[in-house]
Amino acid sequence: MGWSCFESSTGSGLKIRTMDNRKKIYVSVLIFVIVFLVGVAGFKVFSPKSTLLDCVYMTAITISTIGYGEVVDLSGSPAGRIFTILFIILSLGTIAFAVTSITAFIVEGQLKDILGRRKMEKEIAKLKDHYIVCGSDETAQTIIRELLLTQRPFVVIDPSKENIDKLASVGNFLYVLGDPSEDDILKEAGLDRARGVLLSLPKDEANLYVTITTRSLNPRVPIVAKAADVKAESKMKKAGADYVVSPSFIGGMRMVSQMVRPAVASFLDTMLYDREHVLRFEEVLVRAGSPLAGKTVAEARIGERTGALLVAIMRGEAKKYEFNPPPERKIQDNDILIIVAGPEMMSAVERIVREG
Repeated sequence: MGWSCFESSTGSGLKIRTMDNRKKIYVSVLIFVIVFLVGVAGFKVFSPKSTLLDCVYMTAITISTIGYGEVVDLSGSPAGRIFTILFIILSLGTIAFAVTSITAFIVEGQLKDILGRRKMEKEIAKLKDHYIVCGSDETAQTIIRELLLTQRPFVVIDPSKENIDKLASVGNFLYVLGDPSEDDILKEAGLDRARGVLLSLPKDEANLYVTITTRSLNPRVPIVAKAADVKAESKMKKAGADYVVSPSFIGGMRMVSQMVRPAVASFLDTMLYDREHVLRFEEVLVRAGSPLAGKTVAEARIGERTGALLVAIMRGEAKKYEFNPPPERKIQDNDILIIVAGPEMMSAVERIVREG
Protein backbone atom coordinates (compact mmCIF):
# COMPACT_ATOMS: atom_id res chain seq x y z
CA MET A 1 0.00 0.00 0.00
CA GLY A 2 2.99 2.29 0.20
CA TRP A 3 2.30 2.97 3.85
CA SER A 4 5.91 2.41 4.89
CA CYS A 5 6.90 5.62 3.14
CA PHE A 6 4.91 7.53 5.77
CA GLU A 7 7.27 6.39 8.50
CA SER A 8 9.34 9.33 9.73
CA SER A 9 13.06 8.80 10.01
CA THR A 10 13.10 11.45 12.73
CA GLY A 11 10.49 9.61 14.76
CA SER A 12 12.31 6.31 14.32
CA GLY A 13 15.57 7.98 15.34
CA LEU A 14 13.95 9.26 18.51
CA LYS A 15 12.70 5.78 19.41
CA ILE A 16 16.12 4.26 18.72
CA ARG A 17 17.82 6.92 20.82
CA THR A 18 15.37 6.34 23.65
CA MET A 19 15.95 2.60 23.52
CA ASP A 20 19.73 3.12 23.43
CA ASN A 21 19.65 5.31 26.52
CA ARG A 22 17.47 2.84 28.40
CA LYS A 23 19.69 -0.02 27.30
CA LYS A 24 22.75 1.84 28.58
CA ILE A 25 21.13 2.21 32.00
CA TYR A 26 20.22 -1.48 32.11
CA VAL A 27 23.73 -2.44 31.00
CA SER A 28 25.34 -0.11 33.55
CA VAL A 29 23.26 -1.63 36.37
CA LEU A 30 24.18 -5.14 35.20
CA ILE A 31 27.88 -4.24 34.98
CA PHE A 32 27.75 -2.66 38.45
CA VAL A 33 26.25 -5.84 39.93
CA ILE A 34 28.86 -8.00 38.20
CA VAL A 35 31.74 -5.76 39.33
CA PHE A 36 30.41 -5.78 42.88
CA LEU A 37 30.21 -9.59 42.91
CA VAL A 38 33.72 -9.81 41.42
CA GLY A 39 34.98 -7.57 44.21
CA VAL A 40 33.36 -9.65 46.94
CA ALA A 41 34.67 -12.88 45.42
CA GLY A 42 38.15 -11.44 44.88
CA PHE A 43 38.56 -10.17 48.44
CA LYS A 44 37.32 -13.52 49.74
CA VAL A 45 39.83 -15.40 47.57
CA PHE A 46 42.83 -13.25 48.55
CA SER A 47 41.78 -13.06 52.21
CA PRO A 48 40.15 -16.39 53.10
CA LYS A 49 39.97 -15.54 56.82
CA SER A 50 37.77 -12.50 56.20
CA THR A 51 34.04 -12.91 56.64
CA LEU A 52 31.59 -12.45 53.77
CA LEU A 53 30.30 -9.27 55.39
CA ASP A 54 33.85 -7.88 55.56
CA CYS A 55 34.31 -8.62 51.86
CA VAL A 56 31.01 -6.92 50.99
CA TYR A 57 31.97 -3.91 53.11
CA MET A 58 35.44 -3.74 51.55
CA THR A 59 33.91 -3.90 48.07
CA ALA A 60 31.43 -1.11 48.90
CA ILE A 61 34.03 1.32 50.25
CA THR A 62 36.39 0.52 47.35
CA ILE A 63 33.77 1.16 44.66
CA SER A 64 32.56 4.33 46.37
CA THR A 65 36.20 5.49 46.89
CA ILE A 66 35.34 6.51 50.46
CA GLY A 67 38.53 5.06 51.88
CA TYR A 68 37.56 4.41 55.51
CA GLY A 69 40.35 1.89 55.91
CA GLU A 70 40.91 -1.73 54.99
CA VAL A 71 38.80 -4.28 56.84
CA VAL A 72 40.25 -7.10 54.75
CA ASP A 73 43.91 -7.76 55.51
CA LEU A 74 45.90 -7.86 52.27
CA SER A 75 49.27 -6.94 53.79
CA GLY A 76 50.69 -10.39 53.17
CA SER A 77 49.24 -10.83 49.71
CA PRO A 78 50.89 -8.90 46.85
CA ALA A 79 48.46 -10.54 44.44
CA GLY A 80 45.59 -9.28 46.59
CA ARG A 81 46.89 -5.70 46.42
CA ILE A 82 47.32 -5.96 42.62
CA PHE A 83 43.73 -7.21 42.47
CA THR A 84 42.64 -4.21 44.58
CA ILE A 85 44.41 -1.77 42.24
CA LEU A 86 42.78 -3.32 39.19
CA PHE A 87 39.43 -3.46 40.97
CA ILE A 88 39.61 0.27 41.83
CA ILE A 89 40.30 1.14 38.17
CA LEU A 90 37.45 -1.13 37.07
CA SER A 91 35.10 0.43 39.65
CA LEU A 92 35.92 3.97 38.53
CA GLY A 93 35.17 3.01 34.93
CA THR A 94 31.88 1.40 35.93
CA ILE A 95 30.76 4.44 37.93
CA ALA A 96 31.75 6.79 35.12
CA PHE A 97 29.73 4.75 32.62
CA ALA A 98 26.69 4.62 34.92
CA VAL A 99 26.78 8.35 35.65
CA THR A 100 27.15 9.16 31.94
CA SER A 101 24.21 6.93 31.00
CA ILE A 102 21.90 8.33 33.68
CA THR A 103 22.93 11.92 32.87
CA ALA A 104 22.24 11.38 29.16
CA PHE A 105 18.88 9.83 29.99
CA ILE A 106 17.84 12.84 32.09
CA VAL A 107 19.45 15.61 30.03
CA GLU A 108 17.91 14.40 26.76
CA GLY A 109 14.52 14.55 28.42
CA GLN A 110 13.76 10.86 28.33
CA LEU A 111 12.81 10.69 32.01
CA LYS A 112 10.58 13.72 31.63
CA ASP A 113 9.04 12.25 28.50
CA ILE A 114 8.28 8.96 30.25
CA LEU A 115 6.61 10.68 33.22
CA GLY A 116 4.70 13.01 30.89
CA ARG A 117 3.71 10.09 28.69
CA ARG A 118 2.22 8.17 31.62
CA LYS A 119 0.25 11.22 32.74
CA MET A 120 -1.01 11.73 29.18
CA GLU A 121 -2.03 8.08 28.87
CA LYS A 122 -4.17 8.43 32.00
CA GLU A 123 -5.84 11.56 30.59
CA ILE A 124 -6.52 9.84 27.26
CA ALA A 125 -8.01 6.85 29.08
CA LYS A 126 -10.55 9.21 30.70
CA LEU A 127 -11.71 10.70 27.37
CA LYS A 128 -15.12 9.91 25.94
CA ASP A 129 -16.90 11.29 22.86
CA HIS A 130 -13.64 12.82 21.67
CA TYR A 131 -12.11 13.14 18.22
CA ILE A 132 -9.01 11.42 16.85
CA VAL A 133 -6.84 13.35 14.40
CA CYS A 134 -4.37 11.29 12.37
CA GLY A 135 -1.57 13.31 10.82
CA SER A 136 0.36 16.53 11.36
CA ASP A 137 0.40 18.34 8.02
CA GLU A 138 -1.02 21.82 7.38
CA THR A 139 -4.55 20.43 7.07
CA ALA A 140 -4.17 18.62 10.38
CA GLN A 141 -2.89 21.84 11.96
CA THR A 142 -6.06 23.61 10.84
CA ILE A 143 -8.16 20.78 12.29
CA ILE A 144 -6.31 20.91 15.60
CA ARG A 145 -6.58 24.69 15.81
CA GLU A 146 -10.33 24.54 15.17
CA LEU A 147 -10.89 21.83 17.78
CA LEU A 148 -8.95 23.88 20.31
CA LEU A 149 -10.87 27.07 19.53
CA THR A 150 -14.23 25.35 19.82
CA GLN A 151 -13.11 23.55 23.01
CA ARG A 152 -13.64 19.99 21.81
CA PRO A 153 -11.68 17.07 23.27
CA PHE A 154 -9.35 15.29 20.84
CA VAL A 155 -6.22 13.15 20.48
CA VAL A 156 -3.57 13.45 17.75
CA ILE A 157 -1.79 10.38 16.36
CA ASP A 158 1.51 10.78 14.52
CA PRO A 159 4.66 8.63 14.36
CA SER A 160 7.08 11.58 14.48
CA LYS A 161 7.91 13.30 17.77
CA GLU A 162 9.46 16.13 15.77
CA ASN A 163 6.12 16.76 14.01
CA ILE A 164 4.29 16.69 17.33
CA ASP A 165 6.72 19.21 18.78
CA LYS A 166 6.12 21.51 15.80
CA LEU A 167 2.38 21.35 16.49
CA ALA A 168 3.02 22.61 20.03
CA SER A 169 2.86 26.18 18.69
CA VAL A 170 -0.83 25.61 17.92
CA GLY A 171 -1.65 24.82 21.57
CA ASN A 172 -1.65 22.10 24.21
CA PHE A 173 -3.23 18.80 23.25
CA LEU A 174 -3.11 15.09 23.95
CA TYR A 175 -1.28 12.84 21.50
CA VAL A 176 -0.23 9.26 20.85
CA LEU A 177 3.16 8.75 19.26
CA GLY A 178 2.86 5.90 16.79
CA ASP A 179 1.64 4.58 13.44
CA PRO A 180 -2.12 5.27 13.10
CA SER A 181 -2.50 2.18 10.91
CA GLU A 182 -1.70 -0.07 13.90
CA ASP A 183 -4.61 -1.46 15.88
CA ASP A 184 -2.94 -0.92 19.26
CA ILE A 185 -2.23 2.75 18.53
CA LEU A 186 -5.84 3.46 17.56
CA LYS A 187 -7.05 1.63 20.64
CA GLU A 188 -4.65 3.61 22.83
CA ALA A 189 -6.20 6.79 21.42
CA GLY A 190 -9.61 5.56 22.60
CA LEU A 191 -11.13 4.61 19.24
CA ASP A 192 -13.89 2.59 20.90
CA ARG A 193 -15.02 5.72 22.79
CA ALA A 194 -14.39 8.31 20.06
CA ARG A 195 -17.03 10.52 18.45
CA GLY A 196 -15.17 10.69 15.14
CA VAL A 197 -11.88 10.19 13.30
CA LEU A 198 -10.27 12.74 11.00
CA LEU A 199 -7.59 11.48 8.60
CA SER A 200 -5.07 13.96 7.22
CA LEU A 201 -2.07 11.84 6.33
CA PRO A 202 0.41 12.82 3.57
CA LYS A 203 -0.76 10.27 0.99
CA ASP A 204 -4.15 9.02 -0.13
CA GLU A 205 -2.92 5.44 0.22
CA ALA A 206 -2.18 6.06 3.90
CA ASN A 207 -5.62 7.60 4.51
CA LEU A 208 -7.23 4.66 2.70
CA TYR A 209 -5.30 2.11 4.75
CA VAL A 210 -6.14 3.77 8.07
CA THR A 211 -9.78 4.06 7.00
CA ILE A 212 -9.92 0.29 6.52
CA THR A 213 -8.22 -0.32 9.86
CA THR A 214 -10.45 2.13 11.72
CA ARG A 215 -13.64 0.74 10.22
CA SER A 216 -12.65 -2.83 11.11
CA LEU A 217 -12.09 -1.83 14.75
CA ASN A 218 -15.14 0.42 15.12
CA PRO A 219 -17.94 -0.06 12.54
CA ARG A 220 -19.97 2.87 13.89
CA VAL A 221 -17.48 5.73 14.34
CA PRO A 222 -17.78 8.52 11.73
CA ILE A 223 -14.67 8.92 9.54
CA VAL A 224 -13.73 12.04 7.60
CA ALA A 225 -10.74 11.55 5.29
CA LYS A 226 -8.67 13.90 3.17
CA ALA A 227 -8.12 13.06 -0.50
CA ALA A 228 -5.43 14.88 -2.46
CA ASP A 229 -6.70 13.19 -5.63
CA VAL A 230 -10.42 13.69 -6.29
CA LYS A 231 -10.49 10.24 -7.91
CA ALA A 232 -9.64 8.65 -4.55
CA GLU A 233 -12.95 9.77 -3.03
CA SER A 234 -14.97 6.78 -4.23
CA LYS A 235 -12.33 4.32 -3.04
CA MET A 236 -12.22 5.85 0.43
CA LYS A 237 -15.99 5.75 0.73
CA LYS A 238 -15.99 2.10 -0.30
CA ALA A 239 -13.32 1.48 2.36
CA GLY A 240 -15.60 2.94 5.04
CA ALA A 241 -15.09 6.71 5.10
CA ASP A 242 -18.32 8.62 5.75
CA TYR A 243 -17.05 11.84 4.18
CA VAL A 244 -14.10 12.61 1.93
CA VAL A 245 -12.77 16.16 1.60
CA SER A 246 -10.64 17.32 -1.31
CA PRO A 247 -8.50 20.38 -0.41
CA SER A 248 -8.17 21.30 -4.10
CA PHE A 249 -11.95 21.29 -4.57
CA ILE A 250 -12.57 23.28 -1.39
CA GLY A 251 -9.82 25.72 -2.37
CA GLY A 252 -11.38 26.25 -5.78
CA MET A 253 -14.81 26.90 -4.29
CA ARG A 254 -13.29 29.36 -1.83
CA MET A 255 -11.59 31.28 -4.63
CA VAL A 256 -14.84 31.55 -6.58
CA SER A 257 -16.72 32.70 -3.47
CA GLN A 258 -14.15 35.41 -2.85
CA MET A 259 -14.67 36.68 -6.39
CA VAL A 260 -18.46 36.47 -6.82
CA ARG A 261 -19.63 36.98 -3.22
CA PRO A 262 -16.85 38.86 -1.40
CA ALA A 263 -19.07 40.12 1.44
CA VAL A 264 -20.19 36.59 2.32
CA ALA A 265 -16.61 35.31 2.11
CA SER A 266 -15.46 38.15 4.35
CA PHE A 267 -18.21 37.34 6.85
CA LEU A 268 -17.18 33.68 6.99
CA ASP A 269 -13.52 34.69 7.36
CA THR A 270 -14.48 36.84 10.34
CA MET A 271 -16.19 33.83 11.92
CA LEU A 272 -13.24 31.55 11.30
CA TYR A 273 -10.33 33.81 12.22
CA ASP A 274 -11.67 35.98 15.03
CA ARG A 275 -9.96 34.63 18.17
CA GLU A 276 -11.88 36.81 20.65
CA HIS A 277 -15.40 36.07 19.44
CA VAL A 278 -15.46 32.48 18.22
CA LEU A 279 -18.67 31.77 16.27
CA ARG A 280 -19.39 28.65 14.25
CA PHE A 281 -22.25 26.91 12.51
CA GLU A 282 -23.02 24.11 14.98
CA GLU A 283 -25.53 21.30 15.27
CA VAL A 284 -27.36 19.78 18.22
CA LEU A 285 -29.33 16.55 18.13
CA VAL A 286 -32.65 16.52 19.97
CA ARG A 287 -32.61 12.98 21.29
CA ALA A 288 -35.75 11.02 22.01
CA GLY A 289 -37.16 12.03 25.38
CA SER A 290 -35.55 15.46 25.39
CA PRO A 291 -37.55 18.10 27.32
CA LEU A 292 -37.29 20.26 24.21
CA ALA A 293 -39.20 17.76 22.06
CA GLY A 294 -42.81 18.84 21.58
CA LYS A 295 -42.12 22.51 22.22
CA THR A 296 -42.38 25.15 19.53
CA VAL A 297 -39.45 27.29 18.48
CA ALA A 298 -41.04 30.20 20.32
CA GLU A 299 -41.47 28.14 23.51
CA ALA A 300 -37.88 26.88 23.38
CA ARG A 301 -36.56 30.48 23.41
CA ILE A 302 -33.12 29.29 22.35
CA GLY A 303 -31.95 32.69 21.18
CA GLU A 304 -33.21 34.51 24.29
CA ARG A 305 -31.73 32.00 26.70
CA THR A 306 -28.36 31.37 25.04
CA GLY A 307 -27.67 34.10 22.48
CA ALA A 308 -27.35 31.44 19.75
CA LEU A 309 -29.05 31.94 16.38
CA LEU A 310 -31.30 29.12 15.17
CA VAL A 311 -30.70 28.96 11.41
CA ALA A 312 -32.43 25.74 10.39
CA ILE A 313 -33.89 22.47 11.60
CA MET A 314 -33.13 19.19 9.91
CA ARG A 315 -35.35 16.16 10.26
CA GLY A 316 -33.05 13.38 11.40
CA GLU A 317 -34.69 10.64 9.32
CA ALA A 318 -35.80 12.60 6.25
CA LYS A 319 -32.66 14.75 6.20
CA LYS A 320 -34.62 17.73 4.93
CA TYR A 321 -33.70 21.22 6.04
CA GLU A 322 -36.19 23.83 7.12
CA PHE A 323 -34.42 27.18 7.00
CA ASN A 324 -35.45 29.99 9.34
CA PRO A 325 -38.11 27.87 11.08
CA PRO A 326 -41.21 29.87 12.12
CA PRO A 327 -42.05 30.39 15.83
CA GLU A 328 -44.91 27.87 15.67
CA ARG A 329 -42.70 25.08 14.30
CA LYS A 330 -42.66 22.18 16.76
CA ILE A 331 -39.33 20.60 17.63
CA GLN A 332 -39.50 16.81 17.43
CA ASP A 333 -37.43 13.81 18.51
CA ASN A 334 -34.30 13.29 16.38
CA ASP A 335 -34.45 16.81 14.95
CA ILE A 336 -31.06 18.42 14.42
CA LEU A 337 -30.86 22.10 15.27
CA ILE A 338 -28.51 24.09 13.04
CA ILE A 339 -27.32 27.12 14.98
CA VAL A 340 -24.68 29.85 14.94
CA ALA A 341 -23.00 29.85 18.34
CA GLY A 342 -19.77 30.18 20.28
CA PRO A 343 -18.44 27.51 22.67
CA GLU A 344 -20.27 28.95 25.71
CA MET A 345 -23.50 29.36 23.75
CA MET A 346 -23.15 25.83 22.44
CA SER A 347 -22.83 24.45 25.97
CA ALA A 348 -25.95 26.36 27.02
CA VAL A 349 -27.95 25.01 24.04
CA GLU A 350 -26.86 21.44 24.81
CA ARG A 351 -27.93 21.93 28.42
CA ILE A 352 -31.37 23.14 27.29
CA VAL A 353 -31.76 20.16 24.95
CA ARG A 354 -30.70 17.82 27.74
CA GLU A 355 -32.42 19.36 30.76
CA GLY A 356 -35.06 21.69 29.32
